[in-house]
Amino acid sequence: MQPSPTNPTHAPAPAPAAAPNPHYDRLGGHDAVVRLVDAFYSAMDSREDARTIRAMHEPDLAATRRVLVDYLSEWMGGPKRYTPSRGAPMLRRRHHPFDIDAAARDAWMACMRQALAETCEDAALRADLDAAFARVADAIRNTEHGRPTSASASTSVPSPSPSPTWSLR
Repeated sequence: MQPSPTNPTHAPAPAPAAAPNPHYDRLGGHDAVVRLVDAFYSAMDSREDARTIRAMHEPDLAATRRVLVDYLSEWMGGPKRYTPSRGAPMLRRRHHPFDIDAAARDAWMACMRQALAETCEDAALRADLDAAFARVADAIRNTEHGRPTSASASTSVPSPSPSPTWSLR
């Protein structure tokens, strides 16, 4: 029997909802994301290996911190504060003005790993976030030894989005 408006009992079952991304709540919500971002930028300010990437930022990081808190909150499955105010992340485009090579990627990851170690007690969550950050950081690379990378020609970036495809996995 075919489904019809008059016979809804044979209508196809709705598609299951995408599983929510639990990382935001597992980390501890908004306050924990703020602590992570503060620890990240503290590491960037203090690490010798991060001098190059720190120079890519404004001297006053207040606005940058707010943007990263909004972005990471949404990316981890928390409140959607980034896309309503800034649109789709377009991480590759936003980082295109900067030469991001493997050394810059590695410095960024060193800062994030330090911040995760300082703020995230859950080892499994820390590993999940580290792997997700590593994929994004690698996808943002746009140069290697002064030459564009093959990835820089691609528009495919594993960046979070407001849809279920914005997954950390």
